[in-house]
Order: sequence, then structure tokens, then C-alpha cells
Amino acid sequence: MLAAAAMAAVAGIATFQLFDPNLAGNPFPACVFLAVTDLYCAGCGITRALHALAHGDLLRAVQMNVFAVVAMPLLGLMVWFADSPESLPAGVARWLYNGYLWVGALIAFWVLRNLPWWPFSWLAPG
Repeated sequence: MLAAAAMAAVAGIATFQLFDPNLAGNPFPACVFLAVTDLYCAGCGITRALHALAHGDLLRAVQMNVFAVVAMPLLGLMVWFADSPESLPAGVARWLYNGYLWVGALIAFWVLRNLPWWPFSWLAPG
């Protein structure tokens, strides 16, 4: 599993090195949810965040989708310890592998990033 995750990461980095989602004519699809509702989904900005990370621009990545930037290392940790989650401290494993927490955080992020006033407007991509 770890080798497959590493190969996917290398392929993803190479893709985001080659193609810029900020330019017209890029191969990445636009967000259908945004086009239909004029609201940001929880995933809006992830493509541009990954592009920024592939180019070493952490600040720009956070501006695009802070949830994804925070979640990626945690998901990487979950993959790393997938075969032996018991090797993590009990509190960390309980928190890290809690699906309800992940879903709740994702929904909260989705709602909050669409609120039009500060500080929540900071969560919108861009």
C-alpha cells in the first residue's frame, strides 16, 4: 500500500509540474458544484493547491484550500500506519482514524468557507 501511495504521489507531482490549473486550456475539470450553485464545495481549490505544493508554494496552497493542505499530511500518516495503527499513541490513533471527525470537519469547512464575512471569507479559494 505504501509503494502504491508513493507512486501515486510521484505521478501527481509530475502532473502538477507539467500542467497549470490557473491557465485556460488546462486538462483539469472545473467544479460542477460551483458552476451550478455559485457556492464553493469543500474541494474547490484543491487542484490549484496541489499545483502550488508541487511548485513549493505552501502559502498559495493554503490560500487555495487550507483543509486539503492540513489533511494531506494526516492522510499520509494514516497510510503510513495503515498496517499497524496500534503503533501510534492511543489518543492519536483514536482521533486520526475517526471517520465521524473527518466527515464533521469536512462539512464544517464546506459551510464556513461560503460565509461572506471575515474570518470565514478567508477560507474561500483564492
